[in-house]
Amino acid sequence: MIILDKNTKCLVQGITGKQGAFHTEQMLEYGTNIVAGVTPGKGGQKFGPVTVYDSVEAVKEVMDVNTSIIFVPAPFAKDAAFEAISQLDTVIIITEHIPVHDSVQIMEYAQKMNTTVVGPNTPGVISPGVGKLGIMPAHIFQPGDIGIVSRSGTLTYEFAHQISRSGKGQSSCVGIGGDPVVGLDFATVLQKFEDDPDTRAMVMIGEIGGNAEEKAARYIEKNISKPVIAYIAGTTAPPGKRMGHAGAIIEGDSGTAESKIQALEEVGVKVVEKPSDMVNIIKEF
Repeated sequence: MIILDKNTKCLVQGITGKQGAFHTEQMLEYGTNIVAGVTPGKGGQKFGPVTVYDSVEAVKEVMDVNTSIIFVPAPFAKDAAFEAISQLDTVIIITEHIPVHDSVQIMEYAQKMNTTVVGPNTPGVISPGVGKLGIMPAHIFQPGDIGIVSRSGTLTYEFAHQISRSGKGQSSCVGIGGDPVVGLDFATVLQKFEDDPDTRAMVMIGEIGGNAEEKAARYIEKNISKPVIAYIAGTTAPPGKRMGHAGAIIEGDSGTAESKIQALEEVGVKVVEKPSDMVNIIKEF
């Protein structure tokens, strides 16, 4: 498993908000090790078994914590991210609609501080049977040895569900986020799965827009020895129209499903047309 394991100790920024409260309850129910919450001005309150603090620094003063998950509204997400990045190893940003300029600054600061950032606009990370840090429906996942990395939340759920129904399971599933500017990219997550003894094969779910999949293809060719199966969403998308995610837009000849599929197939990645096709390929491994 990657990113989220038995050593993960997480705090929730925005724990008292509507989304933060709902999903913290779900994460605790799944057994995730959530040790604190952070909402400025609400320090000392309790959220179930979790104590709320005014700042990340206040949490660090009294306990060991290495990860944050952020449910803070977009206008305040940059400040929350900077606070977490300065003091923690891993930061997962669930928030959608963060301005691109803010995201660029967040990633530059994370690089400077050597902090892993997942997202923004991500469903999060789940290591089935260990914990989930995100908004995914936990019941469709089960422990296994297939690693999933995806730009799409709902497609992650669909592929995970198909894998679970086939009797297989997942080592970890990572949503890298649907925005134009994100932290972890496909290549970095694929390398983590390559180095992970619990992962036997990988499923990569891409979509139109940007060049993340083409970059991943070049990386796979040189660095990845484990089997990779891919799916690219948006084969029928019209050019110039944003499709769901801010990052899902074809501009000129770049970012098309065809260019991504071709790049992946050229380096030996099996690209499937629909989720059910992938299950048959996994059974061959």
